[in-house]
Amino acid sequence: MAGTRLELTLDDRVVQQAFQDLLRRSGTLEPALRDIGESLINSTRQRFEDQEGPDGEPWEPLSPTTLGLKPKNTDKILIREGDLMRDLVPQVTGDSLEITNNRIYAAMQQFGGQTSPDSMIPNRIIPARPFLGFSATDEQDILAIAREHLAGAFE
Repeated sequence: MAGTRLELTLDDRVVQQAFQDLLRRSGTLEPALRDIGESLINSTRQRFEDQEGPDGEPWEPLSPTTLGLKPKNTDKILIREGDLMRDLVPQVTGDSLEITNNRIYAAMQQFGGQTSPDSMIPNRIIPARPFLGFSATDEQDILAIAREHLAGAFE
């Protein structure tokens, strides 16, 4: 399948403990993961507006070649029609959450690389412009959502 999938693990003992407590109390993480997925979709879409990665670093500016090919939104990096931003999908399966994007060019934008010889801009280096990932705020939001669900498990 074309697109991109990024697997990240929160290596935060407080968050891990909150999830362990939630699983022990409620028997499932799915409702919390669905809420976390929506939160991550919102923060990822905000990155497109802010034009920065999860680490807060601004994305590399568009090249003159790309600007010349872009009919609109020339002031926005990674936004032409908005498809890349719009096609983010949270998928919850059991105790797993994935944020995916099936656009064929998603991986190139996330990780960077060289375009193919028969592409719109052949044999060009595209800088990585990560849009998927956890920011420090995302980690705090995830913890807050887990705690909210944990509090609900006591009711």
